[in-house]
Order: sequence, then structure tokens, then C-alpha cells
Amino acid sequence: MTAPTLENQHAKLIPLDLSNYKHLIDIAQEKDLIYYSPSNISTPEALKDYVQIAVDGLYHNTTLPFIIYDKLKQAYAGSTRFGLINPKNKVLHIGWTWIGHHFQGTGLNKNVKFLMLQYAFETLNFEKVEFRIDKRNQKSRKAVEKLGATLEGILREDTVMLDGFRRSTCCYGILKREWNNIKDSVFKNF
Repeated sequence: MTAPTLENQHAKLIPLDLSNYKHLIDIAQEKDLIYYSPSNISTPEALKDYVQIAVDGLYHNTTLPFIIYDKLKQAYAGSTRFGLINPKNKVLHIGWTWIGHHFQGTGLNKNVKFLMLQYAFETLNFEKVEFRIDKRNQKSRKAVEKLGATLEGILREDTVMLDGFRRSTCCYGILKREWNNIKDSVFKNF
């Protein structure tokens, strides 16, 4: 699977790799940017390792990583990816998303999610998109719920965080048969 470039009037998702990740070094070092993630991107070396894992997944057809470019601010804003891609069952996850504090609350994330959902359902023809979010991360949970995703359950203490804390993970999903209604209501101006 090849990572495409996806874009609309606000966002551009460019395939993320070791040739362009350096655009994210300053953003990745912002305080508490990925507080609820078990990943580490806090140093240039840690960010490079994080990107290498994503690129390895691309070569194994399990991830499609992107660098997020904000077309309105004309600046690189963060990263996201499709992950845990299961072509047999036509299910994938959208996640590993982090956007610099300066870009949060601007509508950029909603544009990114629209592009990714549209690609997953309309181009890849997948049947389900899942999101997994730390139970404590109310901001991300509310954002995914506003997209029309349904809370399907909570995996209790399933992920070990960098500090050793065992987080519980909320599992949300959107089915392909729900996509047209979501697109018409949540994304009607896109």
C-alpha cells in the first residue's frame, strides 16, 4: 500500500518518512503534546525512532503515516496515521495523531479526519474505522464523538504508559454504512 497525499482547502496530508520528519522537531517538543500517548517524541532522536517505526509499518502494509500541513497557516502542524490495517477484514485505525498547540481548535483536526475517513471508506473501501483513546483524554474523546464515532467499549488497563501507568483505552468506531450520514451532517460544508 502506498501512502497518498490527501488534501482539501485547509489540510494537506503528506506521506511521512525520514526525509521530511524534521519539519516536526520543534512541534514534537511542545509540553504535554502527547501526554496521553505511550509514545515518546520529546527529542529529535526519539521522534526519528517514532517515524522509523511508522515507516517500517508502511513497508509491512500495517500503517500509512502522514505529516500534517496546515494550508491556511502555511506551516507543518503535526502527524497522524492509519494503523493496524487489516485488509482481510477491511478494518483500520486512525490515530497516533498529534497537532501542535498553536493549531488546536482551528478546525485543522476535523479537516484531517474528514480526509482520512473519506479515503478509508471511499477509496480503500474499508468497512470500519476505529479510534483508540486514553479513557482520561476527555478532549480527544469529545472530538471523536463529534465526528459521529460510537463508543464500543473500554479495554481496561491494556496499555502501559512511559511512566509505568496502565491506562484504559476507549474504543470508538465508524462503520462504512454510517459514513454517508456522518459526511452529510458532520462534514456538510467540506
